[in-house]
Amino acid sequence: MPGYGDSPPAEMVATAQGRVAFLDRVFQELGMQRPVLISPSMSGRFALPFLLARGDQLAGFVPVAPVGTKDYAAEQYQQVQTCTLILYGDRDMSLGPQALQSLRHLPRHRVAVVPDAGHACYLDNPEDFHQALLGFLRQLT
Repeated sequence: MPGYGDSPPAEMVATAQGRVAFLDRVFQELGMQRPVLISPSMSGRFALPFLLARGDQLAGFVPVAPVGTKDYAAEQYQQVQTCTLILYGDRDMSLGPQALQSLRHLPRHRVAVVPDAGHACYLDNPEDFHQALLGFLRQLT
């Protein structure tokens, strides 16, 4: 993601609107129509503004203990009609439960807690993570 890791700082993603435009452009460039957006941890800074602004363009949303959930009000989440699978590890004592407190206001959500897993539940227990994810994806089709 621009501005993270070893990538240089990017002015275009300095605002929530810029991050929405960035993801929109990525989806357009890849020719993706109604993708499922999976958002672990720091990618919440990109995914959450996109979900709130353009959630109708997504087939589904899978937040995995994302950051930034407290930046938005319950009323904003309640407007989103995107099918959502909220995922986090049972040993994630901070971001997972914190994100759930905000994301539970999404009207069309399910929650899956990955056993024996911390914040990076997809690395700690990939089998159960993928089972939950695949079950959600099958439900969308």
